[in-house]
Amino acid sequence: MKPLIALELRWLSLKKGIQHHYLANMRISTRFLLMLSVALGVVFMSVYQPVHFFGMEFEVRVINGFSNNSSLPLVIWCISQQDGDMGGRALQEGDDYGWRLKTNIWGNSHYLCTLKWDAKRRSFDAFKVPRDSQRCAPLNKCSWLVKEDGFYFSSDEVNWKKDFAWY
Repeated sequence: MKPLIALELRWLSLKKGIQHHYLANMRISTRFLLMLSVALGVVFMSVYQPVHFFGMEFEVRVINGFSNNSSLPLVIWCISQQDGDMGGRALQEGDDYGWRLKTNIWGNSHYLCTLKWDAKRRSFDAFKVPRDSQRCAPLNKCSWLVKEDGFYFSSDEVNWKKDFAWY
C-alpha cells in the first residue's frame, strides 16, 4: 500500500511541476506576443503615414479665379463625412471659401465640393487624405483656383498646376 501512496504522491508532484512549467511558459509566450504586437504596431505606424493616426490640421481654400464673372457667381456646395453638409456659397470674382479640418484617426477624411457656373457643373474632392496629406505639405494648405478652363491646385498659392478641366 505504501508504494502505491508514494507513487501517487510522486505523480501529483510531477503533475504540479508540469502545470507550473506550463503556466510559466504561457506567461513568457503572452509577454512575447504582447511585445511583438507593440513592436509591429510601432513599425507599422512609422511606415504608414502618421497623418492617419494622430490627426493633422489642414486648411482648404477654393478661390473664384474667373477673369470676368461679376454678373454670374461661382456657386460652391461642400459636404464631408466629418462635418456633414457645409452649405453653399455664391462666390464673386476673387472671392474664396475656406475651412480648417483635422484628419480623423482612420485616415479617411474626405471633403467633396460641387461647383456650378452657368451651364458648367463639376464635383471634385477638395480634400482626401490619401491624395492630399503629402501634396499639401509642408504648409498643410490645399488651395484650389477655379478658372474658365479648369481647376488649379497649389500648396502655397504661388505655384499653381492645372489638376483637371471642367468636363
